[in-house]
Amino acid sequence: MNNVTRNKELSWLSFNERLLQEASKKEVPLIERLKFLGIYSNNLDEFFRIKVAILRRLATIDNLVLVDGELPADILNQIEQTVVSQSKWFERIYGQLLKDLAEEDIFIINESHLTAEQGEYVTAFFKEEVRPRIMPVIIKKNQPLPSLNDDAIYLAVVMSKSKKEEYALIEVPTDLLPRFVILPSNDDKRHIILLEDVIRYELKDIFYMFSFKTINSYIVKLTRDAELDLDDDVAEGYVKILSKSLEKRGNSELVRFVHDKDIPENFLALLLKKLNFDRDDVIIGGSRIHNFKDFMGFPSIGKKHLYYKTYNPLSHPDIRQGEPFLAAIAKKDILLHFPYQSFYHFIDLLREVSIDPKVTEIKMTAYRMAKNSNVIHALINAARNGKKVTVVLELRARFNEQDNIQWGNLLTREGVKVILGVPGLKVHSKLCLISRKEEKEVINYACVGTGNFNEITSKVFSDQMLWTANPAIAKEVSKVFEFFSKNYKIGRYHHLLVSPFTMRYKMIQMIRQEILAAKNGMKAAISIKCNNLVDLEIIGKLCDAAKAGVDVCINVRGMLALLSTSVEDNYSIPSIGIIDRYLEHSRIYYFYAGGKENMYISSADLMTRNLDRRVEVTVPIYDPELKKELLGFLDLQWKDNTSARILDNGLSNQINNQGTFPLLTSQLAFYDFLQSVREE
Repeated sequence: MNNVTRNKELSWLSFNERLLQEASKKEVPLIERLKFLGIYSNNLDEFFRIKVAILRRLATIDNLVLVDGELPADILNQIEQTVVSQSKWFERIYGQLLKDLAEEDIFIINESHLTAEQGEYVTAFFKEEVRPRIMPVIIKKNQPLPSLNDDAIYLAVVMSKSKKEEYALIEVPTDLLPRFVILPSNDDKRHIILLEDVIRYELKDIFYMFSFKTINSYIVKLTRDAELDLDDDVAEGYVKILSKSLEKRGNSELVRFVHDKDIPENFLALLLKKLNFDRDDVIIGGSRIHNFKDFMGFPSIGKKHLYYKTYNPLSHPDIRQGEPFLAAIAKKDILLHFPYQSFYHFIDLLREVSIDPKVTEIKMTAYRMAKNSNVIHALINAARNGKKVTVVLELRARFNEQDNIQWGNLLTREGVKVILGVPGLKVHSKLCLISRKEEKEVINYACVGTGNFNEITSKVFSDQMLWTANPAIAKEVSKVFEFFSKNYKIGRYHHLLVSPFTMRYKMIQMIRQEILAAKNGMKAAISIKCNNLVDLEIIGKLCDAAKAGVDVCINVRGMLALLSTSVEDNYSIPSIGIIDRYLEHSRIYYFYAGGKENMYISSADLMTRNLDRRVEVTVPIYDPELKKELLGFLDLQWKDNTSARILDNGLSNQINNQGTFPLLTSQLAFYDFLQSVREE
């Protein structure tokens, strides 16, 4: 398998590099370029918390070889080299962005650049807002450090007098205060100072009781292992087990330490010793600014041309004001595309069925919900109106565990039946089932999506959701919910592909059918769009298909472990990945199937965990017009010559069809397509 695959972690770093490409593109609006740096930084933090943490655990096992034939320690070394290289590019991009901002009369300044008037403002802001929220820790050589948060940045302070030095740490309270402080201005120029530089400006005031000649500070940041040590017993007491594990996460093993490269060597050595870091660990020196993830929330200042043009979500042409949603679904299947079309259609659907006297029951899965979720509140309203409401709540949604515990408690108090996942399996499927009594029989309406039922992320995540009254599909969605209630009752599925029971087998079966067709001289084609493609068995079958002459094409946003060309086996699999204003998140699977054209949307990526260790649902698209619509969507993405990168064997990330005209940005082109359909 080594001749057709690459290491998935290194592939992920190549994906993150594509974000740096966007941040460096002059044609991307300036503030959006800053935000891409923030996304890159946020992604990298999560990569170290999860991927690197797992590799570090594996590296402790003697003679362990990964599935791609590499040693964990070797991959860790390659990761560090790649991250260091990307960090240098990151700093160059940021330096250029500062110059570009200055040309727009926007200045990010530090404590040494303040005018007298700005200094007075910063001092007042510090005394009123900042000082009450900071608690300096004096570092003693013979005392351990308190537990440090991995989601924070710290000012490492050095106070010097003659040959004596004293050290301290201050956590910058970005969880309580804005990272960016906009300074008052008497002209059109806008000045911004970072919160840590506000603190730096007042260091002498903070440590007034110490005797020192000079005082300096340096940003440091650490990253912890975020994997929870959980057994799979989702039974009584599971919430307590999870809560304890979340507490332990705050003291978990360190996996990375980043610091201002100008920090004195003796101070750095002291910190590393107290944190139990070895010189062989991931220790990265950089600029004076860290936690760039906060730049995702850079303040809204400056003119419109500094931002992406706003596109308001479209209403769906088959959803008409004054017509009941379920009546529209009964007429024909409805396929929604987010964020191009409004997610509030789904919230309005839930609001409608919560008061519909004929609706008897609502069931839904919940993975990552919005902070003040209108979806959850609509379900609560349905329960208050006498509907039987069931929510399958996955507590193990990483970094959303605490939120989901709170949602579970609220739903339970409001009379909603809450099912806390499935033992041994993470529930990642996106399902909603509505039961309505119509003319002495109960009719089921199903919603199956590729993304979370989350009105906030739906504004930036590109996803699909199918609404259908097809009795065969609705019946099988009901079987999935029955499995959630009775884990021994798996059920048979003829339409849905359900992980971990049927999806792997049926996907491989459909690939084999295309191989057979190609060998018989018939047209054969496979088109895959997903976030990650790393499962070795699926990769092997796709390569077999390409060798047999099947037209295989791959559209993957993130990790792609498949090598797209093989000189030895004489095949090529065109592969692209799109990075643009919206996060490509939908999963679409297409097989020509002798002209039948099997088309699916899914919650599942082609990863071993999705196929074997999660409950995922893949739903067929039967309506010919909807198939055509999805094929048009995929075709636009393949024609994209501004945001689509070629994912070749060397992961060069070159723009697809670069230099061709006219320029086509698939996300904007698809919005225009949906708008034209609505206006017909």
